[in-house]
Amino acid sequence: MNQEFLYIIMIIAFGYLLKRFNILQEKDGEVISKIIFKITLPALVLVTFDSVKIETSLILLPVIVLVYGIITACLGLFVFKNEERELKGSLLMLSSGFNVGLFAFPLVYAIWGIDGLTYFSMFDVGASFVVFGICFIFGSYFSEEGLRLNPMEILKKLGKSIPLMTYLIASILNLIHIQLPDIIINVASKISGANMPLSLLLLGLFLNFKFEKQFIKPMMKFLAFRYGLGLIVGLVLYFILPFEIMFRYTILIGLLLPVAASALTFAVEFKYSTNSTRFIATMSNITILVSIVILYIFANFI
Repeated sequence: MNQEFLYIIMIIAFGYLLKRFNILQEKDGEVISKIIFKITLPALVLVTFDSVKIETSLILLPVIVLVYGIITACLGLFVFKNEERELKGSLLMLSSGFNVGLFAFPLVYAIWGIDGLTYFSMFDVGASFVVFGICFIFGSYFSEEGLRLNPMEILKKLGKSIPLMTYLIASILNLIHIQLPDIIINVASKISGANMPLSLLLLGLFLNFKFEKQFIKPMMKFLAFRYGLGLIVGLVLYFILPFEIMFRYTILIGLLLPVAASALTFAVEFKYSTNSTRFIATMSNITILVSIVILYIFANFI
């Protein structure tokens, strides 16, 4: 297991070095991210859901994540009530979402294999609704232009999320016991093999250790809120839920994942200031590093 983590860290570091030596740039990462979210990740989802049986209890995973997202958003309104408007919007966008497909999948596969991916795929279904619903609404509301809430706009975003649509279709096919033709699964299997290295390289490309000193206090406040709440709720659910161990591992670890990558996209879309977008990018990097350490600890001691 330690060797697998070493390989993962090496690939992330390699992506970072590619950027440092100007072999690749962050703008190249935008293309790689599109390949991941629109091609390799959906292919991995198809392969995963084709080879396992979805237990009925798994349907509760996205429900738990959605409820947690709503509770976190409400608590965030209180915790960050004294922050200036745009920073508050940034913190609320960061609070509820999770980076599952890009960050968790490579590490989960290294630890638990295809069965682990099934659980985290269902977790990501709930996370997608949180990101494109709750995070989108708060990001829009606290922007300088104010709320431009359009239910159809949110539905369009959900409908255009290729991973989410793939999750839903693959889940339905699995539950009604319909299998895709072998040729489709075999091709998807070949494509999905690129998901792990591309995801880890992308994490390295986007790593950035520069941040404004003025943001140190809100950074510390946010990290304490996000990881403190995630750890408390995760441990409580881990001990009280009457489900199999992998279900409870998924909740415990899932609530401690990095912030959703789409928060930065929303900040740009809602015309947040450069300082705010830098803050969001920095928090994304910091939570990636923190969550890697957390997953390493869990992989070795639980």
